[in-house]
Amino acid sequence: MSDPQTRSVPGRIMAAEMAEQPAVLQRILDEGAPKIREIAAGIAARSPRFVLLTARGTSDNAALYAKYLIEILLGRPAGLTSMSTTTAYGAKPDLTDVLVITVSQSGGSPDLVASTKAAREAGAITLAVTNNPDSPLAEVSEFHIDVLAGPEKALPATKTYTAELLALYLLVEGLRGGDGSAAKELPGLAAGVLARHAEVRALAERYRFAQRLVITSRGYGYPTAREAALKLMETTYIPATPFSGADLLHGPLAMVDNVSPVIAVVPDGRGGEALQPVLDRLRGRGADLVVIGQQAQVDAASAGFALPAGVAEEVQPILEILPLQQLAYEVTIARGQDPDAPRALAKVTETH
Repeated sequence: MSDPQTRSVPGRIMAAEMAEQPAVLQRILDEGAPKIREIAAGIAARSPRFVLLTARGTSDNAALYAKYLIEILLGRPAGLTSMSTTTAYGAKPDLTDVLVITVSQSGGSPDLVASTKAAREAGAITLAVTNNPDSPLAEVSEFHIDVLAGPEKALPATKTYTAELLALYLLVEGLRGGDGSAAKELPGLAAGVLARHAEVRALAERYRFAQRLVITSRGYGYPTAREAALKLMETTYIPATPFSGADLLHGPLAMVDNVSPVIAVVPDGRGGEALQPVLDRLRGRGADLVVIGQQAQVDAASAGFALPAGVAEEVQPILEILPLQQLAYEVTIARGQDPDAPRALAKVTETH
């Protein structure tokens, strides 16, 4: 990608916002972390018995990442809510001593606001994680974390997603009394990953005429697979189906053949170890397998993008998604479309 300030081709805004991500991550570590620790301490003092996460779209994938963090690092049960149980059916669950975290880029969707308000009235500890401290969602929540991403104008969310991931990681670290040190090198590492966009452009040629894609991962990488599929579908319009590696083996593997394009996000750690049998099966079926992961896994695949080594598994998703954002951008440009303004999408989706 050339300098987004001088480009006149479509995608200028998305390119610029992707490039901002290292600075956004650094801003969160420098300016946001103290406030996040303060909020986490206040919530921890109230000993929530479990956690519910509420979100839509890209933010729903960030919420799923938080679910893994909460269950693995905190040892607390966590679940993703079904907002319609409250907004459409009028259910009134007892949420006393439950932490309800609502994640939203804009903080403006009516169903998110209504369900959070109802949760607070039902006794929940409510926390909004948004990019807009003046939003209706922030107003109805007891606590609020600003992800400090700055205005995001491209319709595909990029910098707000990685900002949400880092903010949620720091929150969970604060809830368990950790120092968040695993995140301190992320801004520099992210800059290094984004600088390798020529490698991603070469990968994009594989998918210029693709009719469908399968994206798979396990563990902390699964939210990345879901977010990558969403980005590819909303920008390129290619049907991209995300699967947990375990679910892929339970039937959908049958649709994969020797011309099927598969992208595997392979975490460096237990998630990658759990995914290994799936990778072996995909290779056995002759799939066109592209790996986002460590160099050895890339070398064993048809192609891929190697991620930095030595990064704690729980923060790897913040780096994993970066080449996949760029991939969505590059494939969209190659197909003659504008990633800044996908058809039929609005920046704030108002569901009820």
